Amino acid sequence: MNDTVNLADKLALLEAPYSPGIVGYMNDYKVAVVKLKGEFVWHTHDDTDDFFLVLRGRMTIQLRDRDIELNEGELFVVPRGVEHCPKADEEAHVLLIEPRGTVNTGDAVGALTAEEVEI
Repeated sequence: MNDTVNLADKLALLEAPYSPGIVGYMNDYKVAVVKLKGEFVWHTHDDTDDFFLVLRGRMTIQLRDRDIELNEGELFVVPRGVEHCPKADEEAHVLLIEPRGTVNTGDAVGALTAEEVEI
């Protein structure tokens, strides 16, 4: 990954929602893009915060005590240990930054758990 990265081109490679693709690395962190559509799973990340930046569309990060509505260009960081559930009524494109090895479903490993894949 020594070249520039066109995020729209990388997102076009993703077929299924909630299956992120890694587009780069920064120190011990991975930079990934993901398509969201529908509701994900409630989960937590005990060891890391969860960074979401909306590139296209709108999304909601459901927390147990409130909903965070994000539009294009807006970001939110879910603090470590806070249970959350991302969702998008229409397809949204999102940039994620998280430590290498972070499982997308956190403590809720199951059918939506995705392998780390570079695209």
